Amino acid sequence: MRKNIALVDDDRNILTSVSMLLEAEGFQVKTYSDGASALEGLNQSPPDLAIFDIKMPRMDGMELLNRVRKTQQFPVIFLTSKDEEIDEVLGLRMGADDFIRKPFSQRLLLERIRAVLRRADGGGAKGEGQAERIVRGDLVLDPSRHQCTWKGKEVHLTVTEFLLLKSLAERPGHVKNRDQLMDAAYGETIYVDDRTIDSHIKRVRRKFREVDGEFEQIETLYGIGYRYRDS
Repeated sequence: MRKNIALVDDDRNILTSVSMLLEAEGFQVKTYSDGASALEGLNQSPPDLAIFDIKMPRMDGMELLNRVRKTQQFPVIFLTSKDEEIDEVLGLRMGADDFIRKPFSQRLLLERIRAVLRRADGGGAKGEGQAERIVRGDLVLDPSRHQCTWKGKEVHLTVTEFLLLKSLAERPGHVKNRDQLMDAAYGETIYVDDRTIDSHIKRVRRKFREVDGEFEQIETLYGIGYRYRDS
């Protein structure tokens, strides 16, 4: 089944060249030239993956991501310029799944897209086979459907958040340091700092507490890492 990709960039040359590349690789592509028009289209017809440029008129990629994440959890890759390192870090903490610096090679772009789609399909950061459902008391994780429930209620997680939780829940009671969590969520294609992992964990906790205000299963071991409580 062909994957749908949304491409949002104010550079017409990028829209044309990247959409031609992706369509030649078998993807279905929808393009938007600014964030404001993209927001409406993405909410009406969510793609399997979206690519956002950070610097755009009317609504930049950061604001677009913030608004999209209120209702949608499809993976997002940012396009950034070399001088936008701060924006890259902030974007990852807000819920982006990867970033690519301009100018980029077509091969690199395809590799990143396929890697993120594998993660979204349950293949994990390093492309391992389909994982089985994980049941830990009130928590149920179904990687094949990218579905997470707590006490029977669905918790909507991004690809990165899902993989972090899965890594912790696979071995309850065992501590995972931040480097191990980075590998679980991103593999070896991208480096993020400790604060980015902390921000993701904070977002996961907040989402669970919106469903259950007493959720305390993810424990912090200061200076070491995190673990899923062995109940």
